[in-house]
Amino acid sequence: MNAGLAILDLVTNAGARSLFVVGIGKNVGKTVTARAVYEAAYVRGLRVGIASVGRDGEAVDVGDGVPKPRLFLHPGTTLATARDTLPRSPASELLAISTLQTAAGRLVYARSQQGAHYELVGPPSASGVREVVSELCARCEFVIVDGAIDRVAALAGTSSAIVVAAGAAAAGTIVEAVQDVAALVRRLNVPEYDPGAEQVRIEGALTPAHAAQLIAARERRQIVVRDPTQIALTGRALAHALDRLAIRCRRPLRVVAATIASIGRERSFEPREFERAVAEATGLPTFDVYAGTVAA
Repeated sequence: MNAGLAILDLVTNAGARSLFVVGIGKNVGKTVTARAVYEAAYVRGLRVGIASVGRDGEAVDVGDGVPKPRLFLHPGTTLATARDTLPRSPASELLAISTLQTAAGRLVYARSQQGAHYELVGPPSASGVREVVSELCARCEFVIVDGAIDRVAALAGTSSAIVVAAGAAAAGTIVEAVQDVAALVRRLNVPEYDPGAEQVRIEGALTPAHAAQLIAARERRQIVVRDPTQIALTGRALAHALDRLAIRCRRPLRVVAATIASIGRERSFEPREFERAVAEATGLPTFDVYAGTVAA
């Protein structure tokens, strides 16, 4: 099967015009997932915009020197990146110069004129990511962002969809990887609050200490945070709080699928077992974009 096309259908059938790909850690297949969906959108004839919240598409990771998957863009693709990273050849059409700054300089919007490998460098703040997504959506039919958990708040309350990537590079065992991705999906999918019901509104983050106090007080009202990224709990503390408290958010997010990368630098997992375990733990369609398989 074509995993990219299947994920694209999930996103568009959910009414979303943009996709944010996040991961449980580094080297878990985020860029490969984003690239697969990009190719699917291009095949469908969509005008595609693409961006990153960090740095993607370079041949070697500037942080640890590890080879990375390159990002080939077809002609007519709109991209947001640092101006100095645009290739000298082939030339790109410069559409606009943003006031946003990236780690590699001023951010610009450009359109690829010929097929070539590109690097994407994005803004460091959630507000900057929100601006980039809005600008690309104004110019394109579908937008893909190679994202990060700490910037996903930019999408809260919008029609964007999220795909979560899990991989062997970010955990010691399959069990650990599955627990990590299940907890992340559960946190990101915290439902929207009911404005007509009683509530305790949390300004800022819901911390472990505050959650413990609310649990000890047997609080039954809605515990309302701004968005799921304001839930500052992980692991067992997160699961315990979500089981005992009616945690809700004012600006919800929407996770539609998961992907797996079963091979890491230091370990590998049996791919079908990993795929099925992630699907069962998250309740999401789970794709192996490398093998082209899915577990429902």
